[in-house]
Amino acid sequence: QVQLVESGGGSVQTGGSLRLSCAASGLTFSDYSMGWFRQAPGKEREFVAAIAWSGISSYYADSVEARFTISRDNAENTVYLQMSSLKPEDTAVYYCAAGYGALDTYRRENEYWYWGRGTQVTVSS
Repeated sequence: QVQLVESGGGSVQTGGSLRLSCAASGLTFSDYSMGWFRQAPGKEREFVAAIAWSGISSYYADSVEARFTISRDNAENTVYLQMSSLKPEDTAVYYCAAGYGALDTYRRENEYWYWGRGTQVTVSS
């Protein structure tokens, strides 16, 4: 049974930092590309960042480029999202997702097979 479990969310002030983790089990982690998505209250879920199964390529939404960094540790079966210079508009539930192999479009939700339950990030002004 595949499980993705996010952690590291919390409440921070504007300009602060958080590091989210997503621990995967039940799959061969190194075979999967990993993504982070988020959903703010009243809004649709949106792409945040992704890293290819190879770890060579990473992708970011324009809104987080240069502030967020995605990384993976295949030995620990974990993907991370380092978030810096946080803004109130980053407030959302953050989800990690796994998609097999190289994805056609890393930004599209339906490329991903498995999803975590999410972790809340709240940024106050």
